[in-house]
Amino acid sequence: MSDHSSSDPGHGNSPAAWVAVIIMLIAFAGGTLAFWFNIPWLVWAFAGLIVVGAIVGGILAKLGYGVRGTRYAPRAHD
Repeated sequence: MSDHSSSDPGHGNSPAAWVAVIIMLIAFAGGTLAFWFNIPWLVWAFAGLIVVGAIVGGILAKLGYGVRGTRYAPRAHD
């Protein structure tokens, strides 16, 4: 069992990371369905949405919602 200090912010457990990952998961799932239904333009649109998810996550982190951001207060793990 590992010993984590109370100041450990976690591994991306922040609002910025969650929003970015949710956007990317939706894009990946939609892109997979579009690929399966053979709709190439929609596959590329969802690929673009993956990039948008990364950009949104970066913007939110810069606005203070990242792991060490000023607007994010980490909670203790049980």
